[in-house]
Amino acid sequence: MTTSGLAGCAERTLEALKSRGFNFFCGVADSTLASLIEALVHDPAGYLSATREDLAIGMASGAALTGRRSCVLMQNSGLGYCLNALTSLNLIYKIPVLLVVGYRGYGGNDAPEHEVMGAHCEALLREIGIPVFVPSEQDLPQAILQADERMRRDRIPAAVFVRPGIL
Repeated sequence: MTTSGLAGCAERTLEALKSRGFNFFCGVADSTLASLIEALVHDPAGYLSATREDLAIGMASGAALTGRRSCVLMQNSGLGYCLNALTSLNLIYKIPVLLVVGYRGYGGNDAPEHEVMGAHCEALLREIGIPVFVPSEQDLPQAILQADERMRRDRIPAAVFVRPGIL
């Protein structure tokens, strides 16, 4: 895919998020999501950078409690940092936030440090009750819609995993 194609996919993804009402974006830098983060930095919606994923969950949860529609961008390796926040804050108190997760280690095709989390991150979230979506590029807007519908219905977080090369 060309660079303009990558940017175009990030722009379409941002539009899909905004069309569902998401208006608060924060997270931790991830190369898989770099084009989406770049699009957010230049968008009026903006993007707040966090130093750790659990901090991003806290920021997004606070924004959600004020009526904002929150989205956290992170790499799947950061899920370990935010499990406590997700289980003891978001799931218990029904605070929905959308997790857009860069899927390092997908299919075992990545650097060795991404293999373990890549092999288990979907099951980890499903085990604690968070719905997971792993779309292809063309299905990314539909996955955002499905995740948002689950969030609205059940008042829980949902995760959309973005495989390398999708954005």
